[in-house]
Amino acid sequence: QLQLVESGGGLVQPGGSLRLSCAASGFTLDYYSIGWFRQAPGKEREGVSCISSSGGSTNYADSVKGRFTISRDNAKNTVYLQMNSLKPEDTAVYYCAADWSYGLGYPSCYGMDYWGKGTLVTVSS
Repeated sequence: QLQLVESGGGLVQPGGSLRLSCAASGFTLDYYSIGWFRQAPGKEREGVSCISSSGGSTNYADSVKGRFTISRDNAKNTVYLQMNSLKPEDTAVYYCAADWSYGLGYPSCYGMDYWGKGTLVTVSS
C-alpha cells in the first residue's frame, strides 16, 4: 500500500519548536518533490514549503520563512519540517504530499500524487 504518514505534531507554547516527519511506505520518495501544507480551522489549505527530489532546492511561504526548514533523507525515505519560533497562527493540521518530479532540478509541488492524513500542531500557552 502506498502511503505517507506524518508524525511529530502536538501542543507547544509560542516560541517553541517542533519537528514534523513524513515517512513513505510502499514507494520511494527519491523522484518526488515533497510539500508540506497546512489547514487551520475555518481556513483553506495553504502551501508551507516544498523540497526538490534531490533536496538541493527548497521554497517557503512568506509566513514561515526564516522559522521553518524543510529537509529530506532519501536513505530513510523521510522528509522533515523543522519549525522554530512557533506562533499561535501556525496552529493547523499539517499534511505532507508527494509530486512526481523525475528529472526536475527545482521544487514542484502543484499536482500532488499522494497525501498523508495529517498531524495536528497546536501553538498555545
